[in-house]
Amino acid sequence: QVQLVESGGGLVQAGGSLRLSCAASGLTFSTYAVGWFRQAPGKEREFVAAISWSGGSIDYADSVKGRFTISRDNAKNTVYLQMNSLKPEDTAVYSCAADLAGIPNSSPGEYDYWGQGTQVTVSS
Repeated sequence: QVQLVESGGGLVQAGGSLRLSCAASGLTFSTYAVGWFRQAPGKEREFVAAISWSGGSIDYADSVKGRFTISRDNAKNTVYLQMNSLKPEDTAVYSCAADLAGIPNSSPGEYDYWGQGTQVTVSS
């Protein structure tokens, strides 16, 4: 079956960095776009970044532009989210999702498969 497994979350001080990974199995990963979303307690799920099947098209939320970088390695069936200059407001559960349409999409409803998420906590 399809599995998306996130890793790399943790506790970091403001200004620090983390790199999240999303490892996929059970699907032809290189044909799917992958998005990262986050959800903080009491808030709605929020788009963070997305990358096309080839890596040639990328989209970011305004709140993370210039600080976060999404990339993928199709040979390893993995997508990464490098997060720099972290702020307390970045604290959330971060989840990755795969979309067969293959192009970046900021709407969570467009995604076909989801991981369980990894907690990111940024202390001030």
